Amino acid sequence: MLALVDCNSFYASCEQVFRPDLRGKPVVVLSNNDGFIVARSKEAKELGLGDLQAFFKVKHLLRQHKVTIFSSNYPLYGDLSNRVMQTLCDFSSNIEVYSIDEMFLSLHNMPTDLNDFGHNMKDRVWDNTRIPVGVGIAPTKTLAKLANRAAKKIPKCQGVCVMDEPHKWEWYLRRVAVTDIWGVGKRLAKRLEPLNINTGWDLASANPKQIRRCSSINLERTITELNGTACLQLDETPPTKKQIYCTRSFGKKATELHQVQEGISLYAARAAEKLRVQKHLVLTMHVFMHTSPFEDNFHSVSNTVQLPYPTDDTREITALARATAAKLYSPGHKYLKAGIGLIELVDRNHHQYDLLQPDQSARADKLMNIIDAINKREGKGSLFLAAQGINKPWAMRQQYTSPQYTTKWEDILVVRC
Repeated sequence: MLALVDCNSFYASCEQVFRPDLRGKPVVVLSNNDGFIVARSKEAKELGLGDLQAFFKVKHLLRQHKVTIFSSNYPLYGDLSNRVMQTLCDFSSNIEVYSIDEMFLSLHNMPTDLNDFGHNMKDRVWDNTRIPVGVGIAPTKTLAKLANRAAKKIPKCQGVCVMDEPHKWEWYLRRVAVTDIWGVGKRLAKRLEPLNINTGWDLASANPKQIRRCSSINLERTITELNGTACLQLDETPPTKKQIYCTRSFGKKATELHQVQEGISLYAARAAEKLRVQKHLVLTMHVFMHTSPFEDNFHSVSNTVQLPYPTDDTREITALARATAAKLYSPGHKYLKAGIGLIELVDRNHHQYDLLQPDQSARADKLMNIIDAINKREGKGSLFLAAQGINKPWAMRQQYTSPQYTTKWEDILVVRC
């Protein structure tokens, strides 16, 4: 048996941890640059607020219903996610962190009363972190996803649903649309309509080989999993990224080259940091920038460039990114967005260097390790390249950011007795 533990409205729940006065009230969290709604509390969803709605379009509605608004606070969300995952690790040694707010756990050789076990997990997470979660337990990953959905949608479940027998998941599959099945999106659902597959049960009852001919082996596996046979194993070691992109919209449109270059330098540094975390080097980089697509004079440019040798040195990556941005820049345009992508990565431990070409020096490795160590100890951005700028008038809008309660000394709560 497998359990899927999924945090409820995770970003919104994180904001409510240190603001208990907001529990039971509508809360929304905005995307980078305060552009779109990316998370909604249960009460906000009941107001009819959709996911990824443009903030400016619903701003009046939020004010009308006194909805509390937050900008994204990723340091807080990341830290609370780690605390949730650490709590869940006490319940199983075989786990898969599926996303920032989801974890699969193997329940092999666990107590027979899985419902009590699920409630125990749910209560422990709440006691340790004050983050509400839903728990779905079933014999396969796809059914565990389905059970987790039932745990949140059916009040009688009280946040925990165990689908350990065929008649239980059959009952629920007959009542959900095929798009509610993990991995089945709207586009795929339209292709299934001519086959009279509209509900989850229609899909589970379909002939896997016939479905594979009109779709893929992935959907065949989904059908097998919906019938209680596991095809997807736990991935205890998350795969490394094949590409690393860092891109943001400017809070204030960039009209000068130095503003674009400062933004590019910041994004290059962040991408290089992620590169070092997964112990890879980069060979090829993609640099791009564009104006607003809603302007009449839309302007978009990009270029792919080769680094002189495989590297994870922030200085080398930033220097090439700035030089490329200078070649792409065209005066007279108001750039809305820019970014870089590290698109050809090699494993640092298994890369074979060229005898005739220079490679990254041991001194550069030592410097990058020192920078990462200082930023980890003192906080992200404590040590940075001057090329990233100081004032940053182009920086993202984050008008409604909450304090970083758990990761920044200045933001730690003060309790007076």
